[in-house]
This record gives sequence, C-alpha cells and structure tokens, in this order.
Amino acid sequence: MDKKKLRTTILTMLKSQDREWKSHYDKRLAERLFCLPIYQTATTIAVYLSFDFEYDTTLVIERALADGKRIVIPKTYPKGKMIFVDYDPKTLVTSSFGVPEPESSQEVAKEMIDLVVVPGVVFNNQGYRIGYGAGYYDRYLKDYQGETVSLIYPSQLSYFIPQKYDIPVKGLLYEKSATHF
Repeated sequence: MDKKKLRTTILTMLKSQDREWKSHYDKRLAERLFCLPIYQTATTIAVYLSFDFEYDTTLVIERALADGKRIVIPKTYPKGKMIFVDYDPKTLVTSSFGVPEPESSQEVAKEMIDLVVVPGVVFNNQGYRIGYGAGYYDRYLKDYQGETVSLIYPSQLSYFIPQKYDIPVKGLLYEKSATHF
C-alpha cells in the first residue's frame, strides 16, 4: 500500500475510535511517558496541539507545566518551515491546517529543546513515520540533536519502507496489549 492510501486508512480508523477507550488509553500512555528519564530530565518540551482523534497532548502539556517545565509548540510557515514558540493558550490563532498555533514568532532555539513529542499518522517499528504529507517535522528533525518520542495507538503501527528524507523518532510509546473497555 502506498503512503497516501496507508495514511487515509489509518486516519479513518483513528477517527472512528471509541472515545471512552481513547480517553483511558491516553491517560495510561501519559503516565508511562512521565516515568521515562527523557521526560523527567527535560526542562523544555516541544509538543504539538492535537486534533481530537490524535493522542491527547493536553495531558502532556498540563502535567509538564505543573512539573515546572517549559512547553513550546509549533508554528508553521510556507515552504515547510516550522519553528517552536513558547506556549501561551491566550495567544493562539487558527493555522491554515485548522489547528491552533502561536501568534508569536519568537523562536525557541533547537538546542534549547530537550524533548520533541512528534505527531504522525502511521509508524513502522523503526520509528519512521508518515505524517500529514507536508514534511514539516522531517525538515525540523534533520539536524535536531535532542530526544524524540511519539505517543501512538497500536492501530498506527504498520509496515512501510521509509523514503530517504524521512527522519525516524527515537522512541515509540504505545501499549501492545491495549484492550478496548
């Protein structure tokens, strides 16, 4: 199956997940993340603002802020450029993709970010991902030296061959034995 068809198939599955199961799963996965050394030692964490069918990143944002960590979120520009900006829920605007993003353009340098929570639609077991097709994260992560992790549902795992410009995440966090409630 090609990337486009695989993306469409998995997105359809994600959008049809049982909301109660998803909520329980998201919370369990968040707790696993909070126990990891990459989370515990991070002082600045880059997190995307999720669609309602994706892993609920508000769980990570709220806990990280409560833990005194700095949260930065993506801001996108034409031609695949993306930066991370300090999270301020009072100054969010809707992007051309329909997701909230910061109004500010005050970039936080890559070397200041300890951990990037990376979105994606499909992942293989080497950490390669199929995103939404614009390549923002692959471009950003190309020379990023910190830690990367994706929090995913088991249904997002699939076999595919990455392309030469794809950048894998260093860790995939999911429950292999997840059951529906």
